[in-house]
Amino acid sequence: MSENNTIHSNDKNRARVHWIAKTGILTAVAAVLMFLEMNLPLMPAFLKFDFSEIAVLLATFTMGPLTGILVELLKNLIHYPFTMTNGVGELANFMVGASFVGTAGIIYRLKKTRTGAVISMVAATVAMTLAACLVNYFITLPFYFQFIPLEQIIMACQAVGNRLVTDIRTLLLYVFVPFNLFKGLVISLIVSLIYKRISPLLHR
Repeated sequence: MSENNTIHSNDKNRARVHWIAKTGILTAVAAVLMFLEMNLPLMPAFLKFDFSEIAVLLATFTMGPLTGILVELLKNLIHYPFTMTNGVGELANFMVGASFVGTAGIIYRLKKTRTGAVISMVAATVAMTLAACLVNYFITLPFYFQFIPLEQIIMACQAVGNRLVTDIRTLLLYVFVPFNLFKGLVISLIVSLIYKRISPLLHR
């Protein structure tokens, strides 16, 4: 093996080690943040907000959309043993989160500027909101309806002051849509504020 081939091989191995290390660190951060969940005003108790997508989006912008989706998957696998949704909640979280970071990552890869980042996060928030409606309508809600009647879910929404919810259509429109728009906005704003500061560390 020539000296040039040896150097090239060492560079590839070093890059692989760095990728594994950064992916592992951001996955761990995302998993921890996923456990720090909270309720939002006018949102039913079963719908929790967390900041884990910050780490996932940082992974996406730093290492690409496939890495971001991988981090999204890993954080949900870590979270799975600690929930009582039989994996349905984690599946939904992964699908919705993957639509968010996947959209952001693809657009940002095509336009790596500040404007491109803003466009990517706006588009990602819209994609996540649409995905949340579809995933909840076809997967999550049908699963929960086996144990909890729709009427009880409606009562839970109205009990926290969201009296606009009267059926499954309004549940999607006045709960899942605003929840995911708010989540996308908050995550995007935080990443916008911190990405430039920590980017040198993430790109080492």
